[in-house]
Amino acid sequence: MSLELMLNGINLALVNFSRTALNLDGSIFVFFIMTVAAAEVAVGLALLVALYKKRKSVFTDDMNLIAN
Repeated sequence: MSLELMLNGINLALVNFSRTALNLDGSIFVFFIMTVAAAEVAVGLALLVALYKKRKSVFTDDMNLIAN
């Protein structure tokens, strides 16, 4: 969650700088940052789905080892 908040703060700064400088460089960087953030979310969701398929639960209290 903190990583997503930091990326959103960087996005806001880049859009603001790009707008004040009247160029699109910052907006292009924002596009790539949003792509990386979406990939992070997809990987996290895939991990949760795989964990649920193996353990039938996503709660850490129900697990003692991930490898089992």
